[in-house]
Amino acid sequence: MPFFTVVIPLYNKEKYVENALKSILNQTFTDYEVLIINDCCTDNSIEKILPFLSEKVKLIHHPKNKGLSASRNTGIENATSNYITFLDADDLWKTNFLQTIHRLIHNFPEAKIFATNYEEIYPTKTYKPYNGSSSLAENYEGYINFFKLNIGQGIYNHGSVCVHKEVYQKVGNYDENINFSEDIDFNIRANFHFKLAYSSTIAMSYLMQIENQITATSIVNKKLPDYNKYKSFEEKNADVTTYINFEKYVLAKKLKLYGDRNAAHLLIKSIDTSKLNWKQKVLLKLPTNLLVTIDSIKSYLIKKGIKIATYSS
Repeated sequence: MPFFTVVIPLYNKEKYVENALKSILNQTFTDYEVLIINDCCTDNSIEKILPFLSEKVKLIHHPKNKGLSASRNTGIENATSNYITFLDADDLWKTNFLQTIHRLIHNFPEAKIFATNYEEIYPTKTYKPYNGSSSLAENYEGYINFFKLNIGQGIYNHGSVCVHKEVYQKVGNYDENINFSEDIDFNIRANFHFKLAYSSTIAMSYLMQIENQITATSIVNKKLPDYNKYKSFEEKNADVTTYINFEKYVLAKKLKLYGDRNAAHLLIKSIDTSKLNWKQKVLLKLPTNLLVTIDSIKSYLIKKGIKIATYSS
């Protein structure tokens, strides 16, 4: 039985999937299997990965397009190891990713979730995320409070995390009825019940501004998480309340940005704005046309090598 199962959800990433696979095959820790889940690609993605198939790298076909959550669930259900990791077909691992996760597993046995920091690769520049890792010591490795440190960009993303099978058995798999922010829904459920061991080392590269990237698409008509379903978690952990309040802000801003004013208004009514900084309060009050303008300016500045965010005061 391999130590890790690496799941690659694949849908129309012919330009990127070879490099994603190579970044896995170049790992310094080599005790793993790779499961590529073909979610009914219509481009040449499958032709690109065929030369890599082996006893170690396997291809599983969906009979119809089911989406990201279903692809991850298929990987979980077919995994033969206890430790499951994910890499989207347009992202990359540093060569030490699995070695770092293996060390976390060995050194922090009370954890069932293990993650590293990551970097964002834009066409002209690479950035560190504006996340809670900045409050940790350099090369920090240890247990962290997910809900307390995750007010900003994600402390990890789903290409820089490893989850023990026991977590899925306890909290369930990815919700296939959600097709936007499905990671957030799972992260809340998982981190409420299990400890997270974290390395502030950047061991994963998240490619930004590429084709078919779900984070770059409109959320209108998407099925979103219902933040009300975590009330029982909030009653037992105040940090969960603060985290969910922040995620409501992020979602409300996106709803306004994409013109879903009614949904944004309903969500804003449930936000405790006293827990937001002044920039975030201002953005929630701005009309959609100004939000669109600001978003365009941010995109322009990123192309010029300048990244700005509202996560700091």
